[in-house]
Amino acid sequence: MGVLDEPFPGSWAMRAGQLSRWELRKNFDRVHPDVYIRKGVQLDARGRAQAAGHWAKGEGILVGYSAAAMHGTRWLDDKPAEINLPRRARPPTGVRAYRDAIPANQVCDIGGFRCTVPARTAFDLGRRLDFDEAVEMIDALCNATRLTPGDIERFTECQHHARGSASLLAVLPFVDGGAESIPETRTRLLLRQAGLPAPETQIRVTAPDGFIVARLDLGWREWQVGVEYDGAHHWTDRHQRTRDIDRTAALEALGWTLIRVSATLLTDHPHKIVARVRHALRAHGTNM
Repeated sequence: MGVLDEPFPGSWAMRAGQLSRWELRKNFDRVHPDVYIRKGVQLDARGRAQAAGHWAKGEGILVGYSAAAMHGTRWLDDKPAEINLPRRARPPTGVRAYRDAIPANQVCDIGGFRCTVPARTAFDLGRRLDFDEAVEMIDALCNATRLTPGDIERFTECQHHARGSASLLAVLPFVDGGAESIPETRTRLLLRQAGLPAPETQIRVTAPDGFIVARLDLGWREWQVGVEYDGAHHWTDRHQRTRDIDRTAALEALGWTLIRVSATLLTDHPHKIVARVRHALRAHGTNM
């Protein structure tokens, strides 16, 4: 519980003599029944997972988004807490509850909370989410844990007739833990769904002297075509913009073509991204 900047059960704190009832009401906000957080502290996905675990009084297993958060997965801050319970219960607002049979060998302990292991976490995410979000979330989980699509496939093969397994298996060919942001995943998925070859992620491009010129979000080393998703700071920070210009020039000097992607292009004009990448690949010798 430490300095009480994480969710905690109020009854435990009072029994331990750490807080009086008056202090609890004055200085802390109630998140769920008997679960509190210091006033002014905003819960992230991990904090929401911990709060759900405390609400269940240790009887639940954190699954899905919450297990992913406990394993260090990023980009989950708008996701609800998810927990598996041994008996029927009405979860509080912001918590999704399930009642699956989860074997002990699919559960681990993280900071005193029971969570599904990474492969089981990916299994649950992949069979419950729609296709695009499943790819995004499993990409992020793999990036955080070094889990691989092969690991998930082997796990799934042992879950005979589990609901949603077919949906998960359709997702796995599109998963790549090299993605370092959700927009990178969305860019790669856009290109794959347009019929382009599967790109490599996090490509290190080196000069003849061995100096690393760039690490590209994704691309095709064979044809020297790279794709980069540029966040807002690439356009608004003049120093970053200068570095980007120099970096692009260095790549072009080595024979690379770089396609830059912005949030506006990805959201409003995805066809332009596909057309530019396809043109570059053709120019570099593919038959696309």
